[in-house]
Amino acid sequence: MPRSVNSVAAKARRKKILKLAKGYFGRRKNVFTVAKNAVEKGLQYAYRDRRNKKRSFRRLWIARINAAARQEGLSYSKFMHLVHENNVGLNRKALADLAMNHPDAFKAVVDSVK
Repeated sequence: MPRSVNSVAAKARRKKILKLAKGYFGRRKNVFTVAKNAVEKGLQYAYRDRRNKKRSFRRLWIARINAAARQEGLSYSKFMHLVHENNVGLNRKALADLAMNHPDAFKAVVDSVK
């Protein structure tokens, strides 16, 4: 009995990987074995960095809130303690936005929690 090879599925698998490698440089975009390694590594980085993005944005928000709070005479930790004590329903993202784009509104929040 002759050997049966499912070339349709094999070609689809290779095509899927090469489609993901579109835009890569050199052999990484058109040689399957090289492209497969590059795509796998790229997907690992994407998975990792979706989590790291959340961390880095939180760090940015904290730095912005700290800078704005210090202009009002409070440290970041004291300000956030007062925010939580007074049940202000604003998270770090919203507070950082107020601190950057609406300093008068941020000052009002600081005055309300003092």
